[in-house]
Amino acid sequence: MKQIICPISNEKINEQITRLNAIIGIVLVTAGFAFQMPAILFFLAADFFVRAFTKAKHSPISYISHWLTNTLNLGGKAVDKAPKIFAARLGFLILLIMAILFVSGFHLAALFVGGIFMFFATLEFALAICVGCIIYTYLIVPFIK
Repeated sequence: MKQIICPISNEKINEQITRLNAIIGIVLVTAGFAFQMPAILFFLAADFFVRAFTKAKHSPISYISHWLTNTLNLGGKAVDKAPKIFAARLGFLILLIMAILFVSGFHLAALFVGGIFMFFATLEFALAICVGCIIYTYLIVPFIK
């Protein structure tokens, strides 16, 4: 199997926060579909946009995750921030596609894309597996070498 390569930066982030971000994302996607509320899906896409493309220290969901981490004394493990930013960019793209499909009436396709998002988020939350690194290794690295 090929060695997994992740983007690298000097910045670090608490892994507990990224895992809480993932479970909150799962809950919000589930709520968006269960209550037929595309606004929830667009909110989640906007949150991912803030995390992926701005210099803002906290997105709304990230702020909640920080608060929960501190309140519950979850501690922390510093991990490289670059793979999480790349994963947030992929998440934003997936969520935007899902929300657009949903409001366009393609509910089954939106549900399929939502399932992909929830699978990736579950891997991050439950096992701390960053699918962004796997995608980066197989779809980005071959084109930059």
